[in-house]
Amino acid sequence: MMKNKKIAIIGLGYVGLPLAVEFGKKREVVGFDIDKKRVQDLKSGIDHTKEVSPDDLNNSKNILFTHEISDISDCTIFIVTVPTPVHINKGPNLFPLISASEMIGGVLKVGDLVVYESTVYPGATEEVCVPVLEKTSGLIFNQDFYCGYSPERINPGDKARHVTTIMKVTSGSTQEAAKEVDNLYKEIITAGTHQAESIKVAEASKVIENTQRDLNIALINELSIIFDKLGIDTESVLNAAGTKWNFLPFRPGLVGGHCIGVDPYYLIHKSKEVGYTPELILSGRKINEHMGQHLTDRVSQLMVKKNITISGARILIMGFTFKENCPDIRNTRVIDVYNNFRKLGCEVDVFDPWVDKAEVRREYQIDMINAPENNGYDAILIAVAHNEFKQYTLKKFRDFAKPTYVLFDAKYLLDKENVDGRL
Repeated sequence: MMKNKKIAIIGLGYVGLPLAVEFGKKREVVGFDIDKKRVQDLKSGIDHTKEVSPDDLNNSKNILFTHEISDISDCTIFIVTVPTPVHINKGPNLFPLISASEMIGGVLKVGDLVVYESTVYPGATEEVCVPVLEKTSGLIFNQDFYCGYSPERINPGDKARHVTTIMKVTSGSTQEAAKEVDNLYKEIITAGTHQAESIKVAEASKVIENTQRDLNIALINELSIIFDKLGIDTESVLNAAGTKWNFLPFRPGLVGGHCIGVDPYYLIHKSKEVGYTPELILSGRKINEHMGQHLTDRVSQLMVKKNITISGARILIMGFTFKENCPDIRNTRVIDVYNNFRKLGCEVDVFDPWVDKAEVRREYQIDMINAPENNGYDAILIAVAHNEFKQYTLKKFRDFAKPTYVLFDAKYLLDKENVDGRL
């Protein structure tokens, strides 16, 4: 009977939309989002995240895209894929998750199943979301309705790893619910599923995936700082070390985005709540959050060596998204470098062919340029390794610069001999 159940996907971003499209190939789906423009764009076959092709959207006959709560009232399975950001003090911001739970609670019925995919700390589903569902619905958890947790593993911009080809961790609030959740995802996940023994285990598995990656990058970032002081090229060191079979191929850089730069704070929050301060995780976050200042300092030092006056200098930052070949600007740490140069009195231009300029203006109050000026810049910083930038010749980069300039390559796009500095 599960195959006849109608699914509501709550949140149609990088995670929810691909999920809706895949489930829409198997059964009836309602894709819900509070952003009316987003819903209208999807109805028109437009996905600004570029995760789903126009053909897939236009051929999604089993999906109703909507911002009306009434349209999800007859669904019996609800999958929540809303963002879980942090507050300015780095504490978990569960408002989107609580709001989604309140909305679902208003239409929840006996026998319904609610599955959460949003990254949280261990225990959040049952400690935060379930009480909201019970309060707004008047129903009893694990008697009238059931919950599951299946952490998202979408990698924005990655066309090789699609939602269906990434193994899915699943879990449920009872053995029966866990089996139903697992069978549900098996309908679309060709890579297979792993049924965790509890919701808390599934929650913990997700949050440590990104925490582990954050710490690995923090180590390489710290090494790059050390090697710079020693006058050693970091990439050369990594290439040499990488000849050993078990050396992990991480690279230094800015760590932002909606996952790696955020999720460790959820684990830090819960850890402190139970009386333990996770010093290593905190240290890794501190190092990675410092990288924007480190980049600014490196470029500024090189400018001073060339007698380029910092105040009033024109800086070109190439790339603004949090990662390459992806339009996602959430929690991009390029903003740190931009703000640092502005504080130094510099005029800063930012060029990124992937971004929605209106979205950048709305979120960061920055007016992106359409193209860099020739002979216009005292310093050029390659911050994001978009494919478009990889196609640039050294001459093209130099064309943007004044006669005396600094070219800093934070992404190893150019040979070390052709740049003034690298991470």
